[in-house]
Formats: sequence, structure tokens, C-alpha cells
Amino acid sequence: MISPTSPPPGKPSRMLIPIRIRLSTFLPPLVFFVILLVVAYAQWAFFGLPAVPASTHFTTKTAMQPYGFAAWIRITHYVNFLFLVLLIRSGVQILMDHPRLYWNVHCTPGTEWIRFTPVQVPMDRLYTAKEDARYLTPWIGLPGGRHTLGLARHWHFVSALFWVLNGTIYVFLLFATSHWRRIVPSSWRIFPEAWAVFVHYATFHLPPEPNGYFQYNALQQLSYFAVVFILSPLSILTGPAMSPALVNRFRWYRRLPGNRQIGRSLHFLVLCAFVAFTLAHVTMVIVSGLARNMNHIVIGTNVGASIGMYVGVTGLVILFMANIMANWATWLFPRAIQRIGNALVNPVIRLLLGGHAARVEYAQADISPFFWVNGKKPTSERWNALAAGGFKDYRLRIHGLVENPVELSLDQIKAMGKKMQITLHHCIQGWSGIAEWGGLPMVELMKLVRPLPGANAVLFYSFSEGTGGGQYYDSHTMENMRHPQALLAYEMNGQPLNEVHGAPLRLRAETQLGFKMVKWIEAIEFAKDAKHVYKGEGGYAEDNEFFDSMADI
Repeated sequence: MISPTSPPPGKPSRMLIPIRIRLSTFLPPLVFFVILLVVAYAQWAFFGLPAVPASTHFTTKTAMQPYGFAAWIRITHYVNFLFLVLLIRSGVQILMDHPRLYWNVHCTPGTEWIRFTPVQVPMDRLYTAKEDARYLTPWIGLPGGRHTLGLARHWHFVSALFWVLNGTIYVFLLFATSHWRRIVPSSWRIFPEAWAVFVHYATFHLPPEPNGYFQYNALQQLSYFAVVFILSPLSILTGPAMSPALVNRFRWYRRLPGNRQIGRSLHFLVLCAFVAFTLAHVTMVIVSGLARNMNHIVIGTNVGASIGMYVGVTGLVILFMANIMANWATWLFPRAIQRIGNALVNPVIRLLLGGHAARVEYAQADISPFFWVNGKKPTSERWNALAAGGFKDYRLRIHGLVENPVELSLDQIKAMGKKMQITLHHCIQGWSGIAEWGGLPMVELMKLVRPLPGANAVLFYSFSEGTGGGQYYDSHTMENMRHPQALLAYEMNGQPLNEVHGAPLRLRAETQLGFKMVKWIEAIEFAKDAKHVYKGEGGYAEDNEFFDSMADI
């Protein structure tokens, strides 16, 4: 079990996360924001503050449009905040496992537009993606620590499910009750009016604030509209852009953001936008009348009493304690968190990603100039001896629930057939790369060994040890192995598979994340399931790092 008191090796002495950002990326939005400020100050200096439309004094008897904050608004508002906090905390934890963001799909070190690590990837020695992960304090990350990616993903995906469900209920009721009129603009006049409000805020002049119980000012309305109908859909769309199964099934989907890394970067920027909006929103709630605003959104009344603040603070304390409990439960009961996450998320993945009709492949020109290395290279005497002899004495053992168990040499495997494919590798840590693979399709191997009817899982055993010791292995469903792109690769980019990338054989399963593609394959077993191996969760990473049992996303 992972222990919070014994963080993995590599924990830095300080918890600060150094940020290195490429000026060419940072400069355009900075210049744009500075221009807005300059124009706002120039308008104030030369023409005075722009007029802000006077707000009408409404009462519950004179209000002509939907007003107030019904119970469903207040409940979904609180639930949204709870799951948004969980999403952000688990999201930054996931980011820290590969603390670099790119606009290109090949993730060559030095091309990132931002990195959250002081480390420059050394080119004079073997440096794996696993080494590049950063420690994150549990006060920020969920669950915090280093190499807690699997548990962070469970929190992220479960939170995403409930966040989307809550948002769907909110949008449905928004239109069912006509409350959409409060946040959906109905006239182009809202833009000059919003600019007028912005000039006031930018120059530190509070404009006349309407009573938010009845109406919002123009800038508020645009902001809420953007959060609900732009930021939220962007977050939902850019997340799946990192799914190997989705982009493999719908070849057009990966073109929406441009590539997987653009989707990952946009997903992060949307997170930043949510954080920025939340900070600005909370600031304005305080500045424009805390007691009244808290009564509006907490208890649904339009009075100036303090009860809303007390109830609201109680709600924030509950939210804080919920986050503390999330960390506590994750550290003490990681297996339970893993299984709950699998139980809630896997049915949704099967529903959305079940069946892999398309076979996305790339062109020679798309092959990445750099392909990150991951995994622990074998150190056993047996593998070293095989490598020294060019794997001439290598024998792949295929056994278990098969009619014809065999041991095959590398030459025999090559003689059985060869398929070439240029595909995109999706690492669970976040990096990606395109390479050309040559090897034997798994369907051809299965024709030879003839799996028995009771065989539901295919287990791949590696010569390598996992990071915590013990033999590395992973398992796949028969359906995954029947996919046309599932193959035993012995070539990479037109050359024999090299030692660091998995020689003599590695699995390619293009609808799965990279940790499922076992390298340095020693043996293959066909079995009823994977429960008889080690801890029974289906793979070394699933057993020890609590990774998802389904790796389609």
C-alpha cells in the first residue's frame, strides 16, 4: 500500500513547482490583455468613464423575467463547485506525471510551451518518462505525492461523471424554467455594455451594481454564459481527445483540436480559465455585497441578514473536509478507491467506446523525431545473454487455454507474417509519439495456437521487472487482441526493435494506453481471467499503482 508518510524516491526538498513557459506562447495573450487595459485606461483618461446602463429597481411584484435562485440552482451550484474542486486537484496531479505541455504530437524535449519542472531532459544518458514525474503536495493534488497517477485518474473520471451529470441537470432545468433568459444574451447591445463595465473594473471604479437577485450586469451575463456554454463543453470535448480508443474509432475526432497534445494543452487552459473565473467571481461576490449575495445563492432570499454567510461558510467547511477525507481515504484505502472508480467509470467507457471500427494510421512524414522511453529495461542474466546473442536463442512461450501450446523463435514469428502500421502511441502519463511498427498480427498467432472457448483474457509476461520489483505483466481481452492493429512488434521505424523500446518483442494494442503494451515479452498465456496472477487486478500497474482496469482513455 502507498504510504503518505513515505513518499516515493525523488521527492524534492521543497514543494514549490517551478514553471518554465515559452515566451512565444505567453506573449500573444499577454499583449492582448495589456492592449485591453491600455484602451480601457485611455478611454477613461480622454473621455471619462463610459456610461453603464442604469439598473431597474425590481421587486418580486414588478420583475418581468425569471428571477431569484430556486433550490435547484442553489443545489447544482454547490455540487458543481464540489466536483470542480475535485477535478482541478486530481487534474493537476495527473499533469505532474508528465509536467510538460506541447502543441506538437511528438513531445520532443525542448519543444514544450510550458513545463512545471526545472529539469531539462538530459540527452547524454537514458532518461525515462517515469523519472520526469514530479512530487505534488497533498494540499494541492489529489491524492498528492509522486507516481499516484492511477488514483488521481479514478478521482478525475468519477468527478467528471458527476460533474457532467450535475451540469446536464442544471442546463435542462435552466431551459425548462426559462431561467436561461438570465444568462443567454438576447441583444448585441450586451457587448458595448459589457465593455463599459470592464472599463470601470479595470480602472478600479465600481459601476452601479444591479441586484443580482433580479438581473446581472452585462459582463456578468457574458461571463456566466461563457462558463456554461463555452468553457464546460470545451472541457468535455478536449478530455476525450486524449483517448486512444476514441481517436482510433472516430478518425475525425483527433482533427478537432489538431492533435492529442493540443487537446491536452487546451484541457489545461480550460482548467486555468475555470480557476480564474472562480477567483474573479468570489472577489466580486465579496466586493458587491457579501451578505446579500450569500443570501441569494445559499438560502434563496433577497435580504441583508447574515444567515446566508453562516450557512455558506458551513458549506465551505464541509467542502474542505470532503477534500481532506478524499485524500485520507485514498492514502489508506487505495484498492477500494480503484475498484469504486472502475465500477463507476468502466460501464460508461464500454458504452461510449465499445467496438473499435476505425483503424487510424499516419504517414511516413508524421513519424516523431523523438519517442520517449518508459519502463524498466530487463537486468536478468537470461535476457542479457539473449540480447548479447542477437536474440537467436529467444523462444516465445504461448501456453494456457490453447489447443496448441508452442514455443516460437524470433525467426519463426517473422515467417508467420508481417504487418506494417504507423500509429500514435498514447502514454497514460500524457506524452505521445508516432512510430512505424512491423510485426505479427495477434489474430495470426491465435490461428496457430487456437484458444479454447474458456479463454477470455490474454496475459503478456515481460523479462522486465516493475518499478517496485517483481515481474511486469499485463492482460487484454480477446476482443482487443482480435483488433486488426494488435500485433507483436519486432520492428520500429524500419529497424529491428531496439533494447530500450522492448526487444525482442513488444505488444502494440492501439486502442489502449501505453502501459498495457508490454515490452520485452517473455511469454503469453491465454486464461479465463487474470485473477490468478500476482494481486489479481489484471496487470502490474493495476496491482501496484492502482491504474484503471480499462485503458481506453
